[in-house]
Amino acid sequence: MFLKILSTSSVWFFPTERPPPPADSPLPLLRKCNAAIPAHLSPVQTWVETLEGQDSQPLGLTELHPDVFAVAPRLDILHAVETWQRNYKRISHANTKLRSEVRGGGKKPWNQKGSGKARHGSIRSPLWRGGGVSHGPRGPNSYYYMLPMKVRVQGLKVALSSKLAQVNGMTAPSAEPAPNFKV
Repeated sequence: MFLKILSTSSVWFFPTERPPPPADSPLPLLRKCNAAIPAHLSPVQTWVETLEGQDSQPLGLTELHPDVFAVAPRLDILHAVETWQRNYKRISHANTKLRSEVRGGGKKPWNQKGSGKARHGSIRSPLWRGGGVSHGPRGPNSYYYMLPMKVRVQGLKVALSSKLAQVNGMTAPSAEPAPNFKV
């Protein structure tokens, strides 16, 4: 057990490993959806398999709530959630130096008048090679923004529904040989 003391009056225990399943059943498996289902919807049924080894064994059918696993696919919401997940931790560290941050350039390169050259005050001006950058990136910039919780939840429902449709649409391989149509 992992012991974490938050204060002198409260002690919390966090188990480090999952408890074993009860002895009377092979796995703790919910066979029925207990949440209230609207009258116009019916629960979605799917096969449940063990994930312990490579040879998964079907344990039986279970019912899933249609509000989560029978949602119409919305690619716009899925795209918005995926873009948000990519960007909410993203930080751009691109940075350029201004003319005051570039090394050197303290002395006026030549006199203001009399040389016939254009007037300049520093060799680190953005006009010069090796000078500062006038409108470059000034990182680090964060791309963090909040997506509404309803959109995030809807995106999760769409992803779960479409993944369940992909898995249920797969056909199980049969022991019969494939038909040969060669003449």
